[in-house]
Amino acid sequence: MTEQDRAAPILVFGYGNPSRGDDALGPRLVARLATQRAAGRLPGIALLTDFQPQIEHVLDLRNRDRVIFVDAELGQQPTEPCPPWRWFAVEPKRDIGWTSHALSPNQLAGLFGRLYPDQHPVLEVLAIRGQDDRLGADLSDRARANLDSAVNALIEELGR
Repeated sequence: MTEQDRAAPILVFGYGNPSRGDDALGPRLVARLATQRAAGRLPGIALLTDFQPQIEHVLDLRNRDRVIFVDAELGQQPTEPCPPWRWFAVEPKRDIGWTSHALSPNQLAGLFGRLYPDQHPVLEVLAIRGQDDRLGADLSDRARANLDSAVNALIEELGR
C-alpha cells in the first residue's frame, strides 16, 4: 500500500480467491477501480485486495472515514429473483473464534473497536452475487453482469 493509500479517507477492500471463479468478485471490483484511479478519477480512495480479511488488516482500517469490504456472496441460488449486489452495515463482533487466520468483517470491526476506541469509521459490506466458485473456473456470466452493476453503483456512491 502506498503512502497515498495510507492517507486516503476511504478504503475499498476487495477479497476473495482469484482461482475460484466467482469468489474473485471482490478483487475484480478493486482492479476495475484501480483502472479508474489510474485515469485520475476516485481521489481519496485507497484500494486493497487479499484472499480474506486477516488480523493484520486491522491496521489498514486506522484513520479512515469509511471502509467498504467487497466480497462475493455465494451459495444456493434463490428461487425468486434477487438483486445483483447488496449493501449492509458491519456490526462489530467481539468473538474472533478459535483462529485468527481469517476473520469476517464483523470480527475485524470488533477487534478494531477494542484497539482503537476513539476511531469510528463507517464500515460496510458490498456483497456481489456469484454462483460458481469451482477451482479454476472463470467468472460466470451472471457474476460478470453483477460485477458490472456493482462497479457502476460503487463509483456513483464514491462520487457523492
